[in-house]
Order: sequence, then structure tokens, then C-alpha cells
Amino acid sequence: METTNHATAIAESDSELFSTGSSQKITPFLWFDGKVEEAVNFYTSVFKNSEVVHLNSLPGDVPGRGGDKVMIATIRLNGVEFMLLNGGPLFKFTEAISFFVHCKTQEEVDDLWEKLTAEGGEESQCGWLKDKYGVSWQIVPEVLGKLMGDPNPEKAKNVMNAMLQMRKIDIEALQQAYDKA
Repeated sequence: METTNHATAIAESDSELFSTGSSQKITPFLWFDGKVEEAVNFYTSVFKNSEVVHLNSLPGDVPGRGGDKVMIATIRLNGVEFMLLNGGPLFKFTEAISFFVHCKTQEEVDDLWEKLTAEGGEESQCGWLKDKYGVSWQIVPEVLGKLMGDPNPEKAKNVMNAMLQMRKIDIEALQQAYDKA
């Protein structure tokens, strides 16, 4: 009976597992408790200009992990590569790490907010949310930084106070707060 060295089989099955040809030096690596393939499909449907770069399934004979289950995936979301690992239940996502998404328009904010909070995602304060997998995102219009960075401290304070009352950021409400000073 022939024995299989699983590490060798995995490495030989795909020599480009960690090499995607990207010039990106730092890649977010997200640990999931199953559902990697589902997450790949979800994230690439949410963000424009996204693609699946690589999927790696383990052979069916790997104890506890086989059956062609996607183990590692690389995706590109609007030009940024992410790696996803089907690592099991050891670690959970927390708000200590979040992904900051720069939005140009209210429509973009609304679209991403709706998609990322769907199917069990959770709204939080000040443009923060958790998606259905527990990954934290900040969906922020670019104008927020401009308004909050105004040299007039009263204008900046009004914008900050308005933002602190929001869940999803509302550009028009921020502008109104800014204009009051």
C-alpha cells in the first residue's frame, strides 16, 4: 500500500499557492471557519473590479480537510489581493482589524453598506459594520476627511458630532452640519 505525504502532495498540486505574480508586498490573510468558497463568491460579487485569482482544494484523502474543499483562496477586490484560509474554529474575527473602504459618492456608500450588512451582517457606529462572516469594514465617503479636517474648528466639530450620531455615513447630513458653522 502506497502512503501519501500530504504536505508534498499539496505543494506539488499547486506550486503557485502563495505566488500570484502580484507586486503587492503585504496581503491580508483571513482565517475562516469553513465557507471559504462561499466567502470568495460573496466578496467578489460585492466589490467592483474583483476576481478570483486562485483556489486551492485539498485532495480527498487529507484527514479532516479533504473532499475537494477549498482550503486557500486568493481574490482581488478592486485591485487589492486577499488570501482566505479554511482554518477551522480556532480564531474569530474582531473589530480590532477592519478594512477601510474609500467611497466617492453616497450611492457607493449605500450600495456597499446594503451588500455587506445583508444576510446577517451588523451595522455599527460611524460607518463601521460587520459582514455575515464577522469581518469588520469601514465604509467611508472621502468627503468626511475633508470636512473633518477643515481649519475652522467649529465646522470640524459640527461634522464630528454629526458623524458620531450615524451608523451609515450620510454625506448630505455631514455637509449640512459643516454649513451650520
